[in-house]
Amino acid sequence: MRIGEIAAMVGMTTRAIRHYHHLGLLPEPVRRANGYRDYTLRDAVLLARIRRLTELGLGLDEVRDVVADDEGRELVDVLEELDADLGRQEALVKSRRARLAVLLEQARAGRLPAEGPVSPRLAEVFREMAGGPADASPMAAKDREVLALLDTVASDAERDRMMEALHTIARSPGAVERAHEVYGMLDALVDADPADPAVETAARGLAELIPDAAVAHLGREAGGAGSEGRFLDVFLADFAPAQGAAVARALRIVMERAR
Repeated sequence: MRIGEIAAMVGMTTRAIRHYHHLGLLPEPVRRANGYRDYTLRDAVLLARIRRLTELGLGLDEVRDVVADDEGRELVDVLEELDADLGRQEALVKSRRARLAVLLEQARAGRLPAEGPVSPRLAEVFREMAGGPADASPMAAKDREVLALLDTVASDAERDRMMEALHTIARSPGAVERAHEVYGMLDALVDADPADPAVETAARGLAELIPDAAVAHLGREAGGAGSEGRFLDVFLADFAPAQGAAVARALRIVMERAR
């Protein structure tokens, strides 16, 4: 058989067969006088086996081990390893689908935040803080963006501490109204001078609202060395000068409080 004929027989492409030759999965057959490869039934059987193994999910290196048995691995060992790997993938897919189901429910009910998808706990915080002037506040929008970022990059322990603190703040009497007031103070600094006394007032108001856990991931000191310090520099550079000064001052107050 020529390569096109054996490819059609086993349901492969000629390109795949040539690739298997290149990898050493399939020995080169003898060639006819005209230079064409001459495949036999044994080659077709081997190709069919390679196809079955790859369809099960084995990588080509694993298929080579099974076919050549050059590492002494039994087929049952390879299949058991593959089964365990598929089990892990199945659990991951199940977890992702469960998370997606929650997001779909939120989206269909019109409760998915603009910054989403975020964790269910942060989505709940956003709902608790919604309403009033904060919905139109540029600083409130930035706050939600940063919280969504921390929700993604923080460790599980940091995220849990941060969410617990945010829930505590959001449910405290008058906290939502106070947050809206601070957002307004920060919005008003967009064209202010960083030396304006209103900067310190806004900073202290913001510091009262920032949970210690939210600051932990930004770095121990404003503008400090390392990736956390660089992140903080980028974070502060996103604000107008007076706003950035107020936020930096608030972070220093919180860091001092946390020591």
